[in-house]
Amino acid sequence: MPIRIALAALIRQNHVLLVHRHPDRRWYPDCWDLVGGHIEPGETPEQAVRRECQEEIGVTLTELHRRRLEVSDPTLEPHGFVVTGWQGEPANCAPDEHDALSWYPIEAIPTLRLADPHMVSWLSDVLEHHRTA
Repeated sequence: MPIRIALAALIRQNHVLLVHRHPDRRWYPDCWDLVGGHIEPGETPEQAVRRECQEEIGVTLTELHRRRLEVSDPTLEPHGFVVTGWQGEPANCAPDEHDALSWYPIEAIPTLRLADPHMVSWLSDVLEHHRTA
């Protein structure tokens, strides 16, 4: 049975917020990733992504849209969300999980070491859509 995860791409001024996974993490260490994590039993993907964003970066989501996301790891079942509205200013509230967070423009995405290579095209598509929207 795949591990269900919910991931959020927060978009602001043609930039996406990414978190840098701590180098000591067991899974996907020392790389950039979307905010998110495991969907707990009884949670919907939307409930999970809202919880994870509150826990990891201290924001309350107000406008989010589900967007299909594929990853290369067959043990994961990802649920992607594009977030264009939230309350609070993102901060690293989970320093044991992440050692940094940063906003990146579309041009920087291919140069980053991401948790999953499929995210390069997904993030580029998301940013391109919001650039023209």
